[in-house]
Amino acid sequence: MARHDPVSDLLTRIRNAKDARHKYVDIDVSKLKLSILKVFQDQGFIENYIVNDAKRQVRIFLKYTQGRSPVIQGLVRKSKPGLRRYLGSKEIPRVLGGMGVAIMSTSKGILDGETARNNNLGGEILCLIW
Repeated sequence: MARHDPVSDLLTRIRNAKDARHKYVDIDVSKLKLSILKVFQDQGFIENYIVNDAKRQVRIFLKYTQGRSPVIQGLVRKSKPGLRRYLGSKEIPRVLGGMGVAIMSTSKGILDGETARNNNLGGEILCLIW
């Protein structure tokens, strides 16, 4: 199966795994995906991730609350290969009044929206998570 958009593939696999209440999901590894997963982990949306260099895969451990409901409620891809969306630092959205996070690709790497806004960095908005 051809995967033309690795970020969309990552988000779809996480979304499907959390809807099915899986403990973890395996995906192909890339530097971009690892950067996005680092932001997800720092913001508390996933438990952990482990890279398997032999298989060239990463295993993402999803995070759930006590009642086994997923921490990730929504995951939306904003910029797509056919329509890239670039925002200035003042245009970065606040997701659900600060309950969610915008993931940005900036000149300083992949950052969450709040960090990009504080550092006065604009860039491509990859996705929103809440």
